[in-house]
Amino acid sequence: MSHLTRALPSVAVLALVIAVWWLAVAASGSVIFPAPWQVVTGAVELIEDGSLWQHIGASLLRVGAGFLLAVLVGVPLGLWMGWVRPAYDTLNPIFQMLRPISPIAWIPIAILWFGVGDASPIYLIFISSVFPMVVQTTVGVHTIEQRYLRAAENFGVSRTTLFSQVVFPAVLPQIITGMRIGLGVAWLVVVAAEMIALRSGLGYLIIDSRNAGNRYDLVIAAMIIIGLIGLLLDFAMRFLEGFKLVRWRYAHQD
Repeated sequence: MSHLTRALPSVAVLALVIAVWWLAVAASGSVIFPAPWQVVTGAVELIEDGSLWQHIGASLLRVGAGFLLAVLVGVPLGLWMGWVRPAYDTLNPIFQMLRPISPIAWIPIAILWFGVGDASPIYLIFISSVFPMVVQTTVGVHTIEQRYLRAAENFGVSRTTLFSQVVFPAVLPQIITGMRIGLGVAWLVVVAAEMIALRSGLGYLIIDSRNAGNRYDLVIAAMIIIGLIGLLLDFAMRFLEGFKLVRWRYAHQD
């Protein structure tokens, strides 16, 4: 089945949603909630004055910084916890206690510690995305079948070589999964943080458009753009899953 054929159902559903949306606005006679074409013209307005790219760039910059910090901390920590049993026994209860806390709940703490600025959302993104990476990476190490590790040890393979050439490649699929989950959560969190404590970004654009004369056409346009960017970010992470190195587990076959 071609990609175009597989995309047809999604396109049909999207067209149906837009049609229902337009009919609902027309039937209600609403002067506040925008019709689809008004949203399109609102998005064009943002593009023409250049503000849309500024807000998108600000949001992506914050997500990129917080997400990169989470990768640098979460992946090595997850590998360590999965590889060293005492580390897992010590740290896992703490992570399992902190992980269910909503990232939004950290907003007052972030503002208290870092003030109103870019540091607060970056911290929130780090907190929200580091936990999925740690958990998924740890699980990936634990799911490696012990007989493969014992066989390597019987052949005199050093622990360094075993870790770099067997454990890490085998855990890569779980690492990518954790990164994919973390990036999705990070994109949610940055929008929420920008609604509260910042004056730039797509989250701020939504609140500012609402307060500046009930510009709901811009509100809906920003929401759709957030969804589209989230879709592209998820696609990028799924693209990483297609690499042969990531799909490698215990044996590699061309």
